[in-house]
Amino acid sequence: MSEPCATVVDARVVDAYRVELRFSDGVRGVVDLARRILGRGGVFRPLEDPQFFGQVRVDPELGTIVWPNEADFCPDLLHRWALGEPVPREQETVEGRDL
Repeated sequence: MSEPCATVVDARVVDAYRVELRFSDGVRGVVDLARRILGRGGVFRPLEDPQFFGQVRVDPELGTIVWPNEADFCPDLLHRWALGEPVPREQETVEGRDL
């Protein structure tokens, strides 16, 4: 039986596009989301504004971080990024676009 994925339980903006995350399994880490936000457009465009980015919060139902415009990131990817683990390229894309 596989273990359920760790979920985000706390988030704090460190500085421009960097968020310190704490996960349900005790892992903590700072994730730099700049390359996953800047220039992406769409739902991520508002996150380019540091004030808007600062409105990040944890959605306990989704187990991840979200913004007022409903932008979010997969908690599994956030967990791997926080650990500094490599993520296969195909897991870092949505609809053919890099995350």
